[in-house]
Amino acid sequence: MKRLSFWLGLGLSASAAQGLSINTVSLAGVAYTVATVDLKQDRLQLHWQNPTTRAPYTTFEQLRARLTKEGRTVLFATNSGIYAPGLKPLGLHIEQGRMLVPLNRAQRGGNFALVPNGVFWVAGPRAGVSETSAFARSSIRPTYATQSGPLLVQAGRLHPAFRKSGTSFKVRSGVGVCTDGRVRFVISGAPVNFYTFAVLFRDKLRCPDALYLDGSISAFATARGSNQLAPFAGIWSVSR
Repeated sequence: MKRLSFWLGLGLSASAAQGLSINTVSLAGVAYTVATVDLKQDRLQLHWQNPTTRAPYTTFEQLRARLTKEGRTVLFATNSGIYAPGLKPLGLHIEQGRMLVPLNRAQRGGNFALVPNGVFWVAGPRAGVSETSAFARSSIRPTYATQSGPLLVQAGRLHPAFRKSGTSFKVRSGVGVCTDGRVRFVISGAPVNFYTFAVLFRDKLRCPDALYLDGSISAFATARGSNQLAPFAGIWSVSR
């Protein structure tokens, strides 16, 4: 309950800036915090390693300190996709057009390899969620990209392995690209199964394509603070 109250407080008190909005939506009795990013107005970037130390940022505050030195203000931040031991992204990681970790074609081992999985990418004012093999075949050259899994929604269809009766309940985070062209990052305020989380993106948020990012360690940060519980290997930020 404390975690839920914290996120509701952040969502309700955060104000829109540069197109960014942070709100709370509910579905089937569960509240979700939703950060909506307009790439025509917002500066969305992905970070992993501090360029000075080459060490992972690991926390929102480390990233905030770095960007503050560059004269930038962090309006919003959240974890990227699933990562491996040693705080290294488990799949594709692209920053400023540079591939730091290659595409991972694994088809066994945890949620990441629950195929179809996929890539969330940003290329200038455009963004998308693409199935991994389709992304590899495409001519997309992202400025930023992260790979994770499973895909929650693909072209309006839920992942074939999801069941309404699924018994794995966790706090979950994900990202969708929606029919209005905006990007929506979401974290659940209580444990939910994959099916319910995917339905939220498809039916409530109108995102025909969405990707699971991570589970119970997931967190958001705004100018008001965060409740990060674990280190990250990849952080998305909106700054000005």
